[in-house]
Amino acid sequence: MSSRRSRQSSSAGSSRISDDQIIDLVSKLQQLLPEIRTRRSNKASASKVLQETCNYIRNLNREVDDLSDRLSQLLSTIDADSPEAAIIRSLLM
Repeated sequence: MSSRRSRQSSSAGSSRISDDQIIDLVSKLQQLLPEIRTRRSNKASASKVLQETCNYIRNLNREVDDLSDRLSQLLSTIDADSPEAAIIRSLLM
């Protein structure tokens, strides 16, 4: 018995994801990714979709960090009791 089959048979039935579900999830991810969605080809390999998903999430995290830094810098330059400061603080939470 292959290692894949032994893993499948030893896992709980309700937690097992079928091949069709994986294909569906990869397809949904592909539709969410701007890099892949804008290409003319409708098909990308599952590994490419997962790789692009990881890259996209990393880029989003960087953007969030950059925006948080910019908001923190802006907050340090304005009156701490101003309505603008309250809005910025709420965005940082």
